[in-house]
Amino acid sequence: MRSSFPASTVLGYPRIGPDRELKRALESYWEGRSSRTDLEETARRVREDTWRRLAALGLEGLPSNTFSYYDQVLDTAVLLGAVPGRYRHDDDLATYFAMARGAEGIAPLRMTKWFDTNYHYIVPEIGPDTVFSLDAAKPLAEVREARALGLETRPVLVGPVTFLLLSQAAPDSPDGFAPLDRLDDVVEVYARLLAELAAEGVGWVQLDEPALVADRTPAELAAVEAAYDRLGRLEHRPALLVASYFGDLGDALPVLAGAPIEAVGLDLVRGTVEGVEALGVKTLGVEALGVKALGAEALRGKTVVAGVVSGRDVWRTDRERALATLLAVRQRAGRVVVSTSCSLLHVPYDVERETGLDPALRERLAFAEQKVAEVVGLAALLAATPGRDLPDHPAAQERPHAFPARTAEGRAPYAVRAAAQAEHLKLPLLPVTTIGSFPQTGELRRARAALAAGEIGEAAYESMVRAEIEQVIALQERLGLDVLVHGEPERNDMVQYFAEHLDGFAVTRHGWVQSYGSRCTRPPILHGDVRRPEPITVRWARYAQSLTSRPVKGMLTGPVTIVAWSFVRDDLPLREVVFQVADAVRQEVGDLEEAGIRVIQVDEPALRELVPLRRAEQAAYLQWAVAAYRWATSGASEHTQIHTHLCYSDADQILAAIDALDADVTSIESARSRGRLLGAVGAFPRGLGPGVYDIHSPRVPGADEVEHLLTEALRTVPAERLWVNPDCGLKTRSYEQVEAALANVAEAAARLRDRLS
Repeated sequence: MRSSFPASTVLGYPRIGPDRELKRALESYWEGRSSRTDLEETARRVREDTWRRLAALGLEGLPSNTFSYYDQVLDTAVLLGAVPGRYRHDDDLATYFAMARGAEGIAPLRMTKWFDTNYHYIVPEIGPDTVFSLDAAKPLAEVREARALGLETRPVLVGPVTFLLLSQAAPDSPDGFAPLDRLDDVVEVYARLLAELAAEGVGWVQLDEPALVADRTPAELAAVEAAYDRLGRLEHRPALLVASYFGDLGDALPVLAGAPIEAVGLDLVRGTVEGVEALGVKTLGVEALGVKALGAEALRGKTVVAGVVSGRDVWRTDRERALATLLAVRQRAGRVVVSTSCSLLHVPYDVERETGLDPALRERLAFAEQKVAEVVGLAALLAATPGRDLPDHPAAQERPHAFPARTAEGRAPYAVRAAAQAEHLKLPLLPVTTIGSFPQTGELRRARAALAAGEIGEAAYESMVRAEIEQVIALQERLGLDVLVHGEPERNDMVQYFAEHLDGFAVTRHGWVQSYGSRCTRPPILHGDVRRPEPITVRWARYAQSLTSRPVKGMLTGPVTIVAWSFVRDDLPLREVVFQVADAVRQEVGDLEEAGIRVIQVDEPALRELVPLRRAEQAAYLQWAVAAYRWATSGASEHTQIHTHLCYSDADQILAAIDALDADVTSIESARSRGRLLGAVGAFPRGLGPGVYDIHSPRVPGADEVEHLLTEALRTVPAERLWVNPDCGLKTRSYEQVEAALANVAEAAARLRDRLS
């Protein structure tokens, strides 16, 4: 007989280390400064410290296999043997990092956003001929590692349906093939894995299926039913928790409720108890499956792992509201377990380390450690609350607020603007530029840290910033770039820098969150009304422009992205918060124009990220998000060229909204995805810069490779509207890599200009 699920758990935990120990170990290993043994020892310590800390906090159900050297989806591809032949290497770690980062002469796999978060995952390639084979070494090793510490754990895996829905067809796949076509083969590998874990004595396994909270077709729901019927009926397996998060399961809930599995994980922060009530309603998708209408008894035989503590924000949980939710679920389920709504991967480690925050604000915050304590406390409270009586469910309080009208008056038509800008800027065909940032050297980072610690003065720091700007401008002129940037040496991050200069934000010192691989950010905390007390970027843009006769871009982050990459107050509608930030950006655009800056880039890489997972909610979001961007930029004159940038975010899914932004030039990721977006953009009506240099990989593209990419782009984009640029900012690369790559980019553009002329 299988054991019951523990009373409290989390779906995952941060894995980079409280002081980014894994980040440093990874980068040292990649640079050849340390050995594989050194890297593995750091990873072991991070895992051990996590398990010990979770146990010390009183958490009963400890997850394992949530650690990753780069990304959990990439880990799953390796687990299943889904490794494209071009990456295979005698060294398993070399194979793994080649898929993530590329290798000599080989581009990495595509990377994109994990649902509506700022976490990025590596996109697997699956074809009709992909040979799947089980490599269970990693999950088994972590179970044994924790057991050696006296701790039993629950391995966590990306579920088979989500894995295939997030994959892309291999390049040589026939038309009409979809990775989900290989579900039967993948499920058989999962079956073998479950048998091995059962033989190891594992009691429970967690299979994550977040793709089920988006709109799914009847065929996809049938695939879910088939997969979990097969896995649930295995004779020798651990008990199964199928976890969803980021919203309501909708039509997928009755499918999972009817499957022969022991537990279902529900996000009851973004989802609702009413989503559970939907079990009693027949929908088209369920009818098409032939699944009978399921009433309130459907979950009686199931454990519900109730995600009532948010894994996506940093606000303390309303205990009364959470308890009311738990009791409501307990009326409908066989057993209720208290959990986080999703993995805590998306929040920092410990708010108690943030001694520099205002104490009143800190009292409102909960990072990963505090959220685990909330889960444990709620589990004890639930156990101590007798019966199934349902108390009043307090409604979320939203303070009254008057929304001021903001209507963008609109700029002149693009043709009029393009003519005015051509006359004013006098740019060549195929103008070469970059996205904004240049490498953040160790010297710059140390100087910024020394300034924060009071070890150097503001004057010394600014002198260093000016010197860096001078070098960046000189380098771009020497390489032959046409529209220059100042390199952003004064900025620690494209969002945090603005947060530090706007009222209504607070920034942390240790609040790091993993974005991908070794890349971490410190999301600001947006806790009050946003105002811009003074210009933010103008003096550095003006200084850079004074060093050259070529145009220098003013560099701003867009309002949607600033909000998306912050932890945002929950007492105002998100739309209103975005428009408050748009007001500040609009003021900054006006001041840059007044300072003589005639090219201004307002980046919105998070525009796609915030799109709701359910189609019914998407149009309303895109309408106000586009309106906020246009409010921020529409005050610019027709002579000022407005650029925007979107990267690694499946921008092809929102092309109409990108077009509606009405930017004069849009740059997009293209190198890593091998021009996938170009087929979708078609006759884009304004300037377009499909990236030709993948800055997330250390490899340097040759001039021939860049010329080929540009030639392919010219099949879709007219030469007079084609821009030449990297995929993203250059801050994570070294100057050696950047100089070599940009030299090749400029050479390729020059060759094509000669051919076209």
